[in-house]
Parts: sequence; structure tokens; C-alpha cells
Amino acid sequence: MRPPIEYDPRYEVPEADEGDTQAELLDVLHAIADTTFKDTGQPLRSVHAKSHGLLRAELRVLPDLPSVLAQGLLATPASYPVVMRLSTTPGDVLEDSVSTPRGVALKVIGAQGPRLPGSEDDATQDFVLVNGTTFLNAGPKAFLGGLKMLAATTDKAPALKKMLSAALRQVERAIEKAGTDSAALKGMGGQPATHPLGDSYYSQVPILFGPYMAKVALVPTAVGLTTLKDAPVDYSADPDVLRKVVSDHFAVQGGEWDLRVQFCTNIEEMPIEDASSEWSEELSPYVTVARLIAPPQIGWSEALSAAIDECMSFSPWHGLAAHRPLGAVNRVRKAAYEMSSKLRARRRGAPIVEPVSLDGLPFDQAGTGHAAAALLDTEPVAPR
Repeated sequence: MRPPIEYDPRYEVPEADEGDTQAELLDVLHAIADTTFKDTGQPLRSVHAKSHGLLRAELRVLPDLPSVLAQGLLATPASYPVVMRLSTTPGDVLEDSVSTPRGVALKVIGAQGPRLPGSEDDATQDFVLVNGTTFLNAGPKAFLGGLKMLAATTDKAPALKKMLSAALRQVERAIEKAGTDSAALKGMGGQPATHPLGDSYYSQVPILFGPYMAKVALVPTAVGLTTLKDAPVDYSADPDVLRKVVSDHFAVQGGEWDLRVQFCTNIEEMPIEDASSEWSEELSPYVTVARLIAPPQIGWSEALSAAIDECMSFSPWHGLAAHRPLGAVNRVRKAAYEMSSKLRARRRGAPIVEPVSLDGLPFDQAGTGHAAAALLDTEPVAPR
């Protein structure tokens, strides 16, 4: 492994008309939220609206990390409580047979140190990850173009979406048999019908890692999860089958993942401003810095959805200055996350909150109910 190179502001270069692109991006995301709010009366996220797993976990920083890895949240050996949310990408809540890329968002509670603007009063570090190694688009303009197409289909022709998704999965299956895959096909509905707990998840775009630059991955390591890699899921069994298979797994066993980082070791071959660029693992392999452990539990419930889906937001800009998101896609997404959170709070008539502990969250309740009040007026949890 080559030594990591240190961050230099010159590596971040604004895309032409980036401010205008950001403004238009916000308009499109707002329009998606307007459509789903009109249809459902629910203040849904503009993307990743549907959750499939809502879990409690613990992040354990590995002991004796070398100094190059002991940065920010990982600076000292500690254990942190974590809220974990599994989801899929659309802004409308669809049947799972409309098969799109999956995401995992982690909210690590108790992060200490200088913070990113807008999160100064919080004690959390979020990681927002997707089951693909690279972002679909190189920069904000291309991202906006794809989002416009997605927005045009919001709440339109669900039966046709199911048919199209089934056809695209067939094409994707043929491509994968040939030894490759297509992020574009997966994004349009061709995500293979496999178990979400068998996937690895990636930040796709880089963040600061202390003085360095890195991407982040969450990789399943427990045998109960690794055996689920590419395990088929029957979409005809239930419109919410992904929730069911996640809940079925955690009803009888837990899960364990490695949190890994991949350093930028060559800025020409591992650029910051091309979000679609694959960083070669031959040049810079992923290295484990912590382990995420989730015990057996209720994997999803209405009560958890009320407490987490409705009351929380997840953003890579919730966190430590040592892990500032990098690049144009991250810059425009900052405003998007903020807009979505404020819009949801206004429409639900209650604030979106940052938890300071797991106390009061209904992780052991299968019933319904709201737990927002339990997130407030409690003391921060210190690393242990």
C-alpha cells in the first residue's frame, strides 16, 4: 500500500455553475417531496424514503490503530452506540419489487471533537452508504439530470415500474454473468433481487480522514451475513419483503460488519472531483478501523419508524470536522440534506432531532407509537 497523501484545498475545484446547479437540484428534490406529501400526507424524504431495517448497534474502534488510521472518530479505542437505517433510493414508497439500489445510514452517538458547520451542538457522526462502490454521476450537473428523470416518475404508473424493474433485472443478470455490472441499470430498477444484509455498502464519495482523504465501506463479516451474499429474495412474497427478511434475520441472530477506509494515495488516479471514479483497491486496499455489532432484535416496527424515519435525519454533514465530506457532489448534497430536513420538520410540526443516546428509542417494541420526546432532554453518552 502506498502512503496516503494529505489533503490540499487545490484538489477541490468547483464545477462550472455549481451554485445554479445546486439551486435547481433543491427545486427538484422539493418537487419530489411535494408530490409524495400530496399523495400520502406524510413528510417523506425526497430520496431513500422507505426503510427496510431500523437497528441498534455498537461501533467498536479497534485498539492499537497506527497513527495514520487513528483519526477523528477513530482517534482512540472506544465504543459508541449507533442507530442504523437500511433503505432503498426512491422518494416514493414503492413495493419492493421495484428493485433499486440499497443504502445504509449510520448515526454514531457520542462523537467528540471540532464539528462541521451546522452540527456544532450535536454529538453524532453520520455515515451515508450505498451498495455500489461509485456514485452514478461524475458531478452535480449529471446528478441533476438523473434526478430530473427520477422526479418525473414519482407516483407514476407503479404497475409499469414493477414490469420495467423485472425486465431490467433480467438484463442486469445477463450482464453480471458476463463478469460486469451496470450501476445505471440498477439505478433504474435493475437491482438484483437479493438479500440486503448480504451486501457491502460504500460512501462512494470521499471524506476527510484527519489530514488525509478516504472513502468508507461497511462490509459484512459475521457468517450469518456473509452467507446472505447474493441470496435470492422472492419479491412476489410480500410488497415489503425486504423488511420481512431483515426482521426474520434479526429475530434469531445478530450481525457484524467491518468499517473500513480506503485512502487516496494518488490524486491523478483517485480524484476528488469525479464521484464516478473507481479508486483501485490494488493501489489502496480498504483497511478495517472498527467493527459494527448489532444484537438480535426487532428489525423494523411502526414504533421504530415513528422514532427514526420521522424524527431523525441522516447526513454526512452531521459530524466531525476531521471527516468533512469532499467534492462537488458532497457540496451540493449538503444544501439538499438541510432543505429536506427543514421541510420535513415544518410539515410534521415538530423538529428533526439528533439523539444523544439510545435510551427511550423503542428497539424492543413491535407496536406503534411516537418516541420523539424520548430523544430530547437526555444527557450525551460518553465513549466507553
